[in-house]
Amino acid sequence: MDVKNNKVDRNYTSIYTILKMPNTKSAIRRVRRVKKQTQINRIRKSKYKNAIKQMEQLLKSKEKDKAKKYFSKFQSILMQVAKSGVINKKTAARKISKISKKI
Repeated sequence: MDVKNNKVDRNYTSIYTILKMPNTKSAIRRVRRVKKQTQINRIRKSKYKNAIKQMEQLLKSKEKDKAKKYFSKFQSILMQVAKSGVINKKTAARKISKISKKI
């Protein structure tokens, strides 16, 4: 077996290092699916982190009006991410309530 054929595209799967390729068709499809899911989850997680950073920045700058306007969007983003399972629903609810107290 040639070792060169066993490598997976390193640009998209830096987390996964597969030394052996999957043997069955379903396992091959699963690897492809996991790769796509990882990319999507990474996008969602960064969206979540950016929303939190932006909200904290608005609260630090003491712009309550902008923070109140952004709060509904912030809440929406957190619940979307929680719904997809990237973060826990209770974690999202806790973050939302903590920030609503600050506003």
